[in-house]
Amino acid sequence: MGTCLGKCRGRGDSDDIDFKAGNVHVITSKESWDEKIADANKDGKLVVANFSASWCGPCRMMVPVYAELSEKYPSLMFLTVDVDELMDFSSSWDIRATPTFFFLKDGQQLDKLVGANRPELEKKLKMLTESSS
Repeated sequence: MGTCLGKCRGRGDSDDIDFKAGNVHVITSKESWDEKIADANKDGKLVVANFSASWCGPCRMMVPVYAELSEKYPSLMFLTVDVDELMDFSSSWDIRATPTFFFLKDGQQLDKLVGANRPELEKKLKMLTESSS
């Protein structure tokens, strides 16, 4: 599923990364995605969805950053989707590289960021939170 933007590691990595750190919700099914999107819509929250892969070096590098940002921006809902666990669902989002971040409101895409670019991710989050307040 897609390519890894940056220096990728092999799929045989044994050291697991905790994608659930901070206020990040790990999506394990289409149903859990729909549930979280419905919760966000009901609460008027913007959603940040991180489509990543456990074997992707840049994705792994972004895990603690994403967790930190999820705590810094509690007004947003942070989701993580493993593109290998949910291949069909990820394909429906046209993921071509990992990580890919989508910014959603009412289930509709507002913006997108491809790659492990912390400064750009922070800039987009700041812009989105300022425009929604």
